[in-house]
Amino acid sequence: MVEYWNLSVPGVDGTAERRAYLYLPACYDAEPERRFPVLYMFDGHNVFFDSHATYGKSWGMAEYLDRTRTPLIVAAVECNHGPNNERLSEYTPYPFRNPRFGNVKAFGRETMEWFVRSFKPEIDRRARTLPDRRHTFIGGSSMGGLMSLYAVTAYNQVFSRAMALSPSLWVSPEQLAQEIDQARLGPSTVVYMDYGAREFANHAAMRAGFADTCTRLLQRHVPLTARVIPGGEHCEASWERQLPFAVPALMYGL
Repeated sequence: MVEYWNLSVPGVDGTAERRAYLYLPACYDAEPERRFPVLYMFDGHNVFFDSHATYGKSWGMAEYLDRTRTPLIVAAVECNHGPNNERLSEYTPYPFRNPRFGNVKAFGRETMEWFVRSFKPEIDRRARTLPDRRHTFIGGSSMGGLMSLYAVTAYNQVFSRAMALSPSLWVSPEQLAQEIDQARLGPSTVVYMDYGAREFANHAAMRAGFADTCTRLLQRHVPLTARVIPGGEHCEASWERQLPFAVPALMYGL
């Protein structure tokens, strides 16, 4: 079951109403005393409904979780659809310059502060969550994948596990590397990360960036599932096909 509602979200261009989404697992009503882990996600409009998705195709997250009867709550928030790189700003913790996008300022830290201080407490009030760090996850794709890596390192006291699909590692790779190297990582930190083989052609340095990020996580003794998807592309249909790998990696051992 997925419900959605509007809530006020502070953005790089001011506070505005956006949709929030909440998925409750198939067993939620049948087990009224049970509490569940939570996966927080970026680009919420692309997670559940094709009719809400930017390009008409969602991840099909609810269908997958229902089919597999995974005992997991998913909470997601719509991104900023502004025409002036607002989504990029809100989903990067590091400022960067790009020939296509120009100068992009960083609003990712403010985004995560809102997730931690406002959105997570609201979800904990609305649903029977397991609110502790061990059962609180973060996930996303593209810029949302970058933010997931940032969140599980810079906010590791809140999020113990992350899934980063096709993360935008081309954004300030040196700063992300420093974030991983210097983060205070608690026990049970887990990361799932993948990339589509066809995506490597879009960014010449991406293969090296993917390898470097994996190496740094492993050097920090983080249990890591890393995959290169044969024929994988940068789109929701491709990310949907990775759910049978990504979600079990998050849930493993719980």
